[in-house]
Amino acid sequence: MGNKTSVKEKTFIRDKEELKEPPLYKVLLHNDDYTTMDFVVMILETVFKKDKGEAIRIMLNVHHQGLGIAGVYTREIGETKIAVVHGLARKQQFPLRCSLEKLET
Repeated sequence: MGNKTSVKEKTFIRDKEELKEPPLYKVLLHNDDYTTMDFVVMILETVFKKDKGEAIRIMLNVHHQGLGIAGVYTREIGETKIAVVHGLARKQQFPLRCSLEKLET
């Protein structure tokens, strides 16, 4: 009898790099002298799904510190949220600006 090889289920070991989570990005809201605080709170509640208290806290950070973190997302989701915010702001004639910044790990 020769060497019989039994059929075994193969286990694939994936490279750690392949399983790595996608990088995350902060969506930042920038202060300006024209966009109303109420509009920023509404944006945070509707686009970023923040509750009223957190939306007000973030809006105050934007107002007092010039910037506020609206949320942390993958790049694609962050870019989509920024496009929605810019579209809503334009419709209301506000110059509200958002940007994306890679989250340092």
